[in-house]
This record gives sequence, structure tokens and C-alpha cells, in this order.
Amino acid sequence: MKLDDVLAVPSMPVASPSYPRGPYRFIDREYMILTYLSDPDAIREALPEPLEPDGSGTVLFEVIRMPDSAGFGDYTESGIVIPALLHGQAVNFTAQMYLDDEPPIAGGREIWGFPKKYGAPSLAVVHDTLTGRLNYADTLVAVGTMGYKHQNLLYDVDGQKQCSSASIIKKMSRTQVNLKIIPDVDGTPAISQLVGYNLSDIQVKGGWSGPARLQLNAHVNAPLADLPVRRVLGGLHFIADLTLPYGRVLHDYRKGG
Repeated sequence: MKLDDVLAVPSMPVASPSYPRGPYRFIDREYMILTYLSDPDAIREALPEPLEPDGSGTVLFEVIRMPDSAGFGDYTESGIVIPALLHGQAVNFTAQMYLDDEPPIAGGREIWGFPKKYGAPSLAVVHDTLTGRLNYADTLVAVGTMGYKHQNLLYDVDGQKQCSSASIIKKMSRTQVNLKIIPDVDGTPAISQLVGYNLSDIQVKGGWSGPARLQLNAHVNAPLADLPVRRVLGGLHFIADLTLPYGRVLHDYRKGG
């Protein structure tokens, strides 16, 4: 291989790259997001400086079905997101993620610094209940349940379109932040950054709210329960198309800011 050939490879391994170049388009991406009150000290501990708690005491448990993901395929993802502040700006910090497909694990960690590990999440409608589960190493770590399509956020009882899709798009458009850590060949940090990105080209196809419950079980390698559930505030279920673009460096720890 010549130099130009090496530089043209989008990802490792060279013989069969794990993922192509972005940006990445997602079609019919289905979310279940449960918002709950947690322990303020645990939230502070989970946020790397210079991120600060936003004062709400809330955490988001998410399960996301991605049946049509350009470059990544068909997979399901689950994790924990913490609303936070970065220099006074409201952001969402992705604290933990678990999914069942190698390309988005590799791409997510290498490009944006998503904290992704291999797990077995699922999202399904079971009779009258939207049910999200996360299993890790054959152990049930999380079960989230939500009343199925109790309150339509896009249409009223007369079938007239409402403006609530704008509120969902606003939530999705908030800056998302990851802690990206990649070691050098000697084990010291080659990259240690806060990375930000913003979803774009968002089209909401359906949105519903409803009552919800969440159970988190302690697990050493999937420690979602370190952010314990004090009270579930509600559930949001929606389906959307969107684009995941490349990110940007918000804070470089190796350079002191």
C-alpha cells in the first residue's frame, strides 16, 4: 500500500474497515427515554470536570432501536445520560452505553468517544407496555417500562397536528458531550478530550408520553445502578430520522483546556 492508500482507509482493519466515512444517517430510530431523580452526589461523581450538575438532579435512561443505520446496520443501544452544564451552557453528558453491534461500538469510541461496551439491550411492545431491557454478561441490569402511546404529542384527539414535535427536536438538538480517552502505544493518554456534537436533519415521525417505571440492578461491569433511581418522573417515546455528524473538541485535558 502507498501513503495515499493508507490515508484513504476510513477505519481499521485495513483489509475490511469496521465502518465507512460519515456523516451517518439513521432512519426510523426509536427512542424510549425515562427521566428519573437520582442522588446528587452520584451525579457529581459521574461528571468529569469542567462539566457541572445542572441542578435538576435528573438522569435519563435510554433504550434506542436503530433498524436502519448507514454504515452500522441494525442494532439496539441502551445507556445513561446526565443533563449537565458546560461553562453555563446546557448539555447532555453520555455516561454509559451498551449495544449489540461491533461497527458502532468501534466507530462510536474511535470518532466521538462514546463510552460503548458490548451488551444485550432490547426494546419491544409487550401487550400494553413498551419495555426496554439491558442484559450484560447474562445478567439483567435494567428494566424500563412505559405505558404504550398513552399521550400523543404530535396530534390532538381530533387528529389535528400539534407543535410538540418542535419540543422533541429541541431536546434532540441539544449539544451532546462525551469523554474521549484513547491511550498511546505506551499506555499514556494520546487523546483525553471532551467531545461535543449536535444531531442534525431531524424529522420526528411520532411522539408519545406516558407513565413509566425503572429498575436498575447492581453490576460491576455495567454500573448503571451507581446512579440510583429515587423517583421516575415520566417517559418519552418517539420515532425519528436524523443525521449523526462528526464532532468537535470542547475541552482538551492534555493541553489544560
